[in-house]
Amino acid sequence: MTVAIMTDNQSGIFPEEGKKLGVYILRMPFFLDGKQYYENETITAQEFFDRMEHNPDMEFSTSMPPAGEVLSMWKEALKTHDEVVYIPMSSGLSSSCETATLLAQQFDGKVQVVNNQRISLTQRQSVYDAMTLRDQEKSAKEIKDILEAEKFNSSIYIMVGSLDYLKRGGRVTPAAALLGGLLRIRPILQIQGEKLDAFAKARSLKAAKKIMFDALHKDLDGRFKPFVDKKEMEVYISYTHGQPEQVKQWFEEVKTEFSDFNVTQDPLSLSISCHTGPGCLGIGCARKVV
Repeated sequence: MTVAIMTDNQSGIFPEEGKKLGVYILRMPFFLDGKQYYENETITAQEFFDRMEHNPDMEFSTSMPPAGEVLSMWKEALKTHDEVVYIPMSSGLSSSCETATLLAQQFDGKVQVVNNQRISLTQRQSVYDAMTLRDQEKSAKEIKDILEAEKFNSSIYIMVGSLDYLKRGGRVTPAAALLGGLLRIRPILQIQGEKLDAFAKARSLKAAKKIMFDALHKDLDGRFKPFVDKKEMEVYISYTHGQPEQVKQWFEEVKTEFSDFNVTQDPLSLSISCHTGPGCLGIGCARKVV
């Protein structure tokens, strides 16, 4: 049976790249001052951060894609494939996964929605894993089951440049954001499965990087060591657009620190950047299905 692979652009894969990979990409909308935008279509990253910088009172929000777009893409894929595997962003960060699971009930098992708690580069890795499994002639249900069994074999740490955007998105209280700004605190967040949680606080960029390095080393030397020994772990960096020198330095530092691993990089989508703001650096890892 032929299996179509589908994801959303929170994975960092956008339609143009999706066409090259043979993967269907669902666009995730976001809103600035009440107007809907799509990344790389109706607004560029540069325009997005320029508006953030020059309009500190700008209102922003993220949203699920319309159900009609989801259904339409599945129906289109099923014209040329027998089944669809859909890999949305983590159900702990958006209700789009739950909605898709309900919608898939209309397709008598031909559409399998993967709930494996991934986002950004770890979600991208799930797409690559699904492609590998498809090429091994696994069914859509088999691919779903394998990816969900792997959901905790990943880890992400993110250093946020400012608490202001988390405050505006309702992720922290105004008082905590004000105190954090006065103390120049750089919060470090983590994703270990379902949700985005606080992990640590740093008083400098250098200290924040060390905390993230130490945390990832602990993961790789501890719970992921069996996969490391088999060379099945990938290391990634993520970042917000607009700071090429900082990103270049971050990438080189991570490659040096984790020289035994293949290190890849990808910017965070603008839907994620709505909440993190500029100056965000991330590091993570995930097991590669082979």
